[in-house]
Amino acid sequence: MPTKSLDAASTATSTEAAQRVPTLMQAIGLSLGSAIALGLARFAYALLLPSMKLDLGWSFAQAGAMNTANALGYLLGALAFPPLARRWSAGVLFGAGCVATAVLMAVSGLLADTHSLLALRVITGVSSAAVFISGGVLAARLASARPHDAGLVLGLYYGGTGWGIVASSVLVPLTIFNVAHGWQFAWFALALACAVFAVIAIGAARKIESAHAARPSTAHASNAADVPRWPRFSLALAGYGLFGVGYIGYMTFIVALLRNAGMSAAVVTGFYLLLGVATVGSARLWSSLLDRMRGGHALAILNALLAVATLLPALFTQPWVAFVSGVLFGATFLSAVASTTAFVRHNLPLSHWAKGISAFTIVFAFGQIVGPMVIGWVSDGAGLARGLVYSALLLAVGAVLAACQKPLRGV
Repeated sequence: MPTKSLDAASTATSTEAAQRVPTLMQAIGLSLGSAIALGLARFAYALLLPSMKLDLGWSFAQAGAMNTANALGYLLGALAFPPLARRWSAGVLFGAGCVATAVLMAVSGLLADTHSLLALRVITGVSSAAVFISGGVLAARLASARPHDAGLVLGLYYGGTGWGIVASSVLVPLTIFNVAHGWQFAWFALALACAVFAVIAIGAARKIESAHAARPSTAHASNAADVPRWPRFSLALAGYGLFGVGYIGYMTFIVALLRNAGMSAAVVTGFYLLLGVATVGSARLWSSLLDRMRGGHALAILNALLAVATLLPALFTQPWVAFVSGVLFGATFLSAVASTTAFVRHNLPLSHWAKGISAFTIVFAFGQIVGPMVIGWVSDGAGLARGLVYSALLLAVGAVLAACQKPLRGV
């Protein structure tokens, strides 16, 4: 009967929408965790860097060392995550990391000693890693419950970093004052944003974890011999490590480059705001790519686009070029992170997702440790533009390596 068929189709569509909306809303809520871990706790530093560098008399290498210290803590957190995950659930680690990061950001506003700030950046990196990795595990679980929306769910989680970038692009210029240590007020504002985001993100994490606990497990038991070892995806790991080096050089020094090129504070704020908005919007843009490509090709494409975005402001200093670079970079860089979680989902059994995500996070952290110091050292000797050229070259090499990564078979 045509009428009955139409009614059945309409009912099925309504049911699908009713199930889909809560999933996407949970992904958006969870994404505020990535906003805390990266958007506020790490990338906001680029806006603080010029003021802190001037006030504290730093070189570019010293300024870059702050993000290197943060990445060192991130590495330590990534190494500690697998044993911690055996003792506590992903939801517990996520909540603890969110609260700790908010507190540590507030403490950053109380310090003006370089060594104390370095130590604090290390500790903040540890808490950020707990948030980001556990959030990635929860996002992967949420994606597995909605296979048709898996790429979108992962994109929404990682793209949530953009909310932190948008918040910091508004808060930091408003709360940096032209007085001694005037940048400290901005740390307090960022800490408050972390606290607000944490309330929403932790609520979403609890819902996801309770739903996962209630759902019967479909994961099959895997013998250790059946699980692909890391050498089988070493090309993807290497490509992702070079992504870590290249992208963090851009995110650490791009604001300083634009300011040194004579661009006004309003132009730089607009650039950073646009970058954040593009990051949020990247979820929909690359979702089908993450669903389709099971090997390293998604990471390769994204690394190549990031190389172009990084090279543009190094070669041309016009504001419109900076905006094009910011939009392309923002629309791409967190999707590169999402592509590694998608790779883990496609190629590893559920019981090994935490280990797989941790492996990628470890090489990512190594790249981020090297990037700010090396690019800062190059920038001290040859200028910021030359430093970004090196970042672009590393991203291009990472694209080549990732393109050679084949899907893993037999999982």
